[in-house]
Amino acid sequence: MSINYSDFRQELIGKYNDLDILASITHYLQNRGSFRTKYFENVAIEHLTADFPHLLEGQIVWDVPFSPPDSYKFTFIDLFAGIGGFRIAFQRLKGKCVFGSEWDKYARLAYLDNFGEAPFGDITKIKDSDIPEHDVLLAGFPCQAFSIAGRQAGFEDTRGTLFYEIVRIVKAKKPQAFLLENVKGLEHHRSGQTLKTILKVLRCDLGYYVPDPKILNAKHFGLPQNRERIFIVGFLNSSLASCFEYPETPDNGNGGMVADILEKDPVSVKYYLSQQYLTTLKQHRAKHEAKGHGFGYQVLNDTSTANTLVVGGMGQERNLVVDKRLTNFTPITNIKGSVNKQYIRRLTPLEFQRLQGFPEKFKRYITDTQAYKQFANAVAVPVVEAIGNKLIRALE
Repeated sequence: MSINYSDFRQELIGKYNDLDILASITHYLQNRGSFRTKYFENVAIEHLTADFPHLLEGQIVWDVPFSPPDSYKFTFIDLFAGIGGFRIAFQRLKGKCVFGSEWDKYARLAYLDNFGEAPFGDITKIKDSDIPEHDVLLAGFPCQAFSIAGRQAGFEDTRGTLFYEIVRIVKAKKPQAFLLENVKGLEHHRSGQTLKTILKVLRCDLGYYVPDPKILNAKHFGLPQNRERIFIVGFLNSSLASCFEYPETPDNGNGGMVADILEKDPVSVKYYLSQQYLTTLKQHRAKHEAKGHGFGYQVLNDTSTANTLVVGGMGQERNLVVDKRLTNFTPITNIKGSVNKQYIRRLTPLEFQRLQGFPEKFKRYITDTQAYKQFANAVAVPVVEAIGNKLIRALE
């Protein structure tokens, strides 16, 4: 008997408010037929037997945008998973995700909608013995200061940081390779000492072969966004590391123009700035320019490359566009004042999605506020896929 995931999705979500229960159930269902079910079966079988016994017998059809591959070449885990940018890229490379973790509730729900599998929650509360064996570990981890003054700057000095969670899992599971992503500023964080500590732990304490990290820009990989991120790749075997090279980037490459990602149809008036707010932005920028600073709002032209998408701190205002298709200037939100007549608006969540290289079929069942946050925090999918392609070729 075949059962479509979409037929029981809402009932499943409505039944369990605890997303960790949903994580156990969905991980169990997506790993049936594999030894990996042992990591999830206790919780999953208990709840499925009581509430959804037919799911234990039926064949699940994962009618989600990004279904698990029928056949796969390697396995991976997705830590600090966000909304699944790493997973989209590595599933395209014929990988199977066997474990995911993400603490943000709304990101976990978006992940569930798109992959049919909920990530587990706070990684600091998950035992490494509860994580399946895997070939590749993926993580876009937050950067936190390490306690390194007057110390060895090694494994013990990473305790209390989220990087430590990666270290303990790598140490326990010994994946063949890992791929880590962070902001460009990691390179010079604490005068370079944080990165130095990270590399020492990975190379010396864990024994992995780690090529020098590489900063790559999304605009070199088909996206019209100036987004630089640092990537760290490591291999358990030196011969595999010798086969790896980061993807080359053209000297003058660019990912096209902002016009390429704009919505084809007119967008809602709610994305247009009020005249009062626009005046405030102009005054704010003038004040900074008078002090010799370049900080402030920015209106992009059609041929521009977008600035880095970030959460807060003028993140949206540095990527404004002129869109003269608006015909009804009546506000539909509680803005102060009238809608500006210069046709200046913010980018929409779909345009944020496109700037990060997420496919059009990616589902967004959340507020605009959450969507902006999630896409700004995500990885640029084509960049990760390009690195992943090189990594998997080295493994092969």
